[in-house]
Amino acid sequence: MAIEVRIPTILRSYTGGEKAVTADGASLSALIDSLEADHPGIKERLLDGDDLRRFVNIYVNDEDVRFLGGLDAELSDGDQVVVLPAVAGGAA
Repeated sequence: MAIEVRIPTILRSYTGGEKAVTADGASLSALIDSLEADHPGIKERLLDGDDLRRFVNIYVNDEDVRFLGGLDAELSDGDQVVVLPAVAGGAA
């Protein structure tokens, strides 16, 4: 099962500069494990313990995984997963 994972600029050092990689997994958790196997260190940037980091947003086919079951979100062949870091800050 091939799933395209879009990687934000800040995490591309883990993927050799690639903006998109493929990974396998029937769930988001399994997909992250697959990413970690091919791109060591990326899992730590996505997870905080056993949950997604607060400031990392992940979408499966444009749907926020937090509304699809989080790490248990089911994935299918051909899905597109997008990782987006949350953006905050600015001046008053």
